Amino acid sequence: MNDSGDPVEILLVEDNPNDVELTLRAFRRLNLSNRIHVARDGAEALDFIFRTGVHANRQDEAPRLILLDLKLPKVDGLEVLQRLKGDPTTRPIPVVVLTSSADERDLVESYQLGVNSYIVKPVDFDQFLDAARQIGYYWLLVNRSPQGSPSS
Repeated sequence: MNDSGDPVEILLVEDNPNDVELTLRAFRRLNLSNRIHVARDGAEALDFIFRTGVHANRQDEAPRLILLDLKLPKVDGLEVLQRLKGDPTTRPIPVVVLTSSADERDLVESYQLGVNSYIVKPVDFDQFLDAARQIGYYWLLVNRSPQGSPSS
């Protein structure tokens, strides 16, 4: 559970405080902000997902969606993605790379590792708000996951 006590629906993995605030502000406007947990580096994200380290006693279910930056301290986003998609218990969780990297190598490697979507962060807040709306709507309302998977 996050600070509000609600089950976590979105795990936001982002180290840039400005991007965290921008994302949270966009999701507040969409009434999704009380169901977001923020991990500020790749190691914290892995601890949260796999219930290790400071998150070893976490009782709630896995998030329904992971928004993952690629350029992270400690463990980079591609390694986080590889670990998530390499484990049968976390493989079904949709992962959306939300990054400033438009590098073709990052895009290709992300898809080779099993990312569900790759979005280059818009700079303009209104564009970002629209992207957040589409992400939230599609992955949390429209998309269906298999019964019994961590993201269902």
